Amino acid sequence: MASWLFFAVSVWGALFTWAAIRPPRRPRWMNVAVFFAGWLTSELALHHVVWQALATLGFALAGAFSAWPGWLGLGITLASWAGLFASLRTGRGAHAVAERSLAEALGADYAARVDPEVLRRHAAPPPPRVQRVNPFAFRDPQVRVVRDLPYAPEHGKRGRLDVYAPQSGVRDAPVLLQIHGGAWMIGEKRQQGQPLMAHLARRGWVCAAANYRLSPKATFPDHVVDCKRALRFVRERIEEYGGDPGFVAVTGGSAGGHLSSLLALSAGDPAFQPGFEAADTRVEACVPFYGVYDFTNAFGTQPDDGLLRMLERYVMKTTLAAHRADYERASPMHRVHAGAPPFLVIHGTHDSLAPVAEARFFVDRLRKTSRAPVAYLELPEAQHAFEVFHSPRTSHVIQAVDRFLASVYSGYLSAGRPKAREA
Repeated sequence: MASWLFFAVSVWGALFTWAAIRPPRRPRWMNVAVFFAGWLTSELALHHVVWQALATLGFALAGAFSAWPGWLGLGITLASWAGLFASLRTGRGAHAVAERSLAEALGADYAARVDPEVLRRHAAPPPPRVQRVNPFAFRDPQVRVVRDLPYAPEHGKRGRLDVYAPQSGVRDAPVLLQIHGGAWMIGEKRQQGQPLMAHLARRGWVCAAANYRLSPKATFPDHVVDCKRALRFVRERIEEYGGDPGFVAVTGGSAGGHLSSLLALSAGDPAFQPGFEAADTRVEACVPFYGVYDFTNAFGTQPDDGLLRMLERYVMKTTLAAHRADYERASPMHRVHAGAPPFLVIHGTHDSLAPVAEARFFVDRLRKTSRAPVAYLELPEAQHAFEVFHSPRTSHVIQAVDRFLASVYSGYLSAGRPKAREA
């Protein structure tokens, strides 16, 4: 009995490893399950090896190797571990991939051109050691968090944001606005962006993470209107927490990648700023993670019409055929322009929920049109939502985001730290 049970557990573990290394693309209805299996396995590869090793020891003591299914299960387990170690090596290789991407977009000497003030003021203390063992340890003694500031009080908890700042205090610090994902229908400001915000706060940044109204109760463009209201609040109030309202970058993952990109490309659009049309909603840089960039699928980057059906039913609440202009207005792919801010687009090759082909197409359009730098970091074997907790890949990627933003911020300082305008 123990032999067969160990064999079954070994096959189950090997399927998770397979989902991490070679996620199947068909059938499409399995994408969510493949995502969860591949995501947790690829980012926690070493953790998987440890628990499987402990399980193997337990099965050995229970007599699993007294019959041939146990030995076959051991062979499968060893092959699975080889795959997990290969996945771990790929994740740790993200540093080299990121460095090539930044050098290509910013110039080989970009690091040498970072303003000395940035290096001096933003020397980070080391992260808590517990993060090396517990990937979900987000509390950081170096970071002060102010919860639930109301930027849109009439929307209750959906109209609030949190501020992350250095515990030691700071003045005139660069600011990052984080927008969470969740298919425009779920999610909360504390659930995403934690490793990045903690890292930047340790480096002397001030970060704000905002909620926004969710579908199906909300109808687009409510989501981006709320994000712009959060940005306006940050411009008006962030000095109270040590931030510089003149330098605000924006980031987000998945639906947050879509909203952050749309925010960056639609500054001053009155359709997205009802009642506050004159507010300055520019950002100095945008870092979208695994975003959705085209609601129309005009370029065939979506493999099927699953996204469109969801948008029509729950988010846009109208059809693409009847209101194509609204879908294009909601799509960063169709909002690209020469005055776009610097972009660092990040996507994984193994993303099961947001196809990497769409990120590639979006970057190509940006590079052909924008006057600002456009960096593209395509991560081998990375799944959707890979950076929501600590992992070797997450560590390398957030350090790359740090270097990209430091370069952009240095340009802002060299221009004399112009303040944000309120027209």
